[in-house]
Amino acid sequence: MRSYSELFRTREFTPLFLSSCFRIAASTVSGLALGTLVYRATGSPLLTGLSMFGPSLAQVVGATTLLSAADRLPPRAAVAGVALVFGLGTAVMAVPGLPVWTVFALLLLLGLVQSFGGGVLWGLLAEILAKEGYLLGRSVFNMMSGLAQITGYATGGVLVVLLSPRVTLLLAAGLYLAAALTARLGLTPRAPRASGRPSVARTWRANARLFSSPERRTLYLLLWVPNGLVVGCESLFVSYAPGRAGALFACAALGMFAGDVTTGRLLPPRIRARLGIPFLLLLATPYLFFVLRPGAAVAAALAALASIGFGASLIQQERLVALVPDELSGHALGLHTAGMLTMQGASAALAGLIAQLASPAAAMTAMAAASIVVTLSLAPSLLRHRAAPPEGQRPEPSAPRGRQSEVNSP
Repeated sequence: MRSYSELFRTREFTPLFLSSCFRIAASTVSGLALGTLVYRATGSPLLTGLSMFGPSLAQVVGATTLLSAADRLPPRAAVAGVALVFGLGTAVMAVPGLPVWTVFALLLLLGLVQSFGGGVLWGLLAEILAKEGYLLGRSVFNMMSGLAQITGYATGGVLVVLLSPRVTLLLAAGLYLAAALTARLGLTPRAPRASGRPSVARTWRANARLFSSPERRTLYLLLWVPNGLVVGCESLFVSYAPGRAGALFACAALGMFAGDVTTGRLLPPRIRARLGIPFLLLLATPYLFFVLRPGAAVAAALAALASIGFGASLIQQERLVALVPDELSGHALGLHTAGMLTMQGASAALAGLIAQLASPAAAMTAMAAASIVVTLSLAPSLLRHRAAPPEGQRPEPSAPRGRQSEVNSP
């Protein structure tokens, strides 16, 4: 699969794509509205960052208990059901006078639901497109995510000012319901990819199997930690520039869009494979300049430049896909998503704490420096694994005798 037109001619790709458009637009609009609401109520950078990214912390609980559901639920019902739950939860958060602790309790619940929802979504994408089409399809989803975030944050910023954060939350709830309806009507029924009931034991066994490969372990860490630390920088946009946060988020999304277009469509595979580490360094380096406390215009340009580096995740996902079996595709991609979002939530909390003690600018600089250190620490390990014989030529440690290792998948 070599072109975008081929993607959209693939049955079920378009409804899955449209459902995700609605869902991501709802997420960006509701995140900005909720962050603004919490900041007005508390004045706390820590609580503001947690309100926008804190639900991700629940992902670690789901990744260790619920993730086996990603391959054991009917995909259509699961994708539609997750969007419906998010729509209802967002509508409840718009209720006037709702205590802050109740908001965070709802966010925790939604985070648990999302912990397996990402695995269902990306496992279904890999099933629809097959492994050879996954990178191109995922790049289109990432580009759409960037555009939806640009539109969502810009629109959300206007709606929060012209209407109110609570009305904006209700509009976001409507977008979630549109996502659920599109998935329910546009996707066809499919059987679960794996048999048996979801369970904690199955989740642990699959996680252990995925982590049995040193290269997969390194890829997961690269997908989780450097990116998550930079999202900690982004979680402070509202605190850094309360009146311009929407513009900062939109510019960051624009940079991410440019990085995804370049990585997924323009770079030849041989060159693309070498740029994972350089892109991660690009992702963090511009935020070092926030120590100078740049104005909103310069800050927006730095955020856009940095976010080009998010294209690194496509490079690492392409390799991860090649190392995972079909029956674990949803679980493996769900583990990637859950770990990534968990790290984002933890980084938002850490960045908010540093900002409370120092300043948002100092916290953003510290998080960027930490991201660079982690990337440089993991790079030698990744290069060693790439220099070793392909894993597909060796028996997998946990596999039965004579079975070849897990090759291909997200």
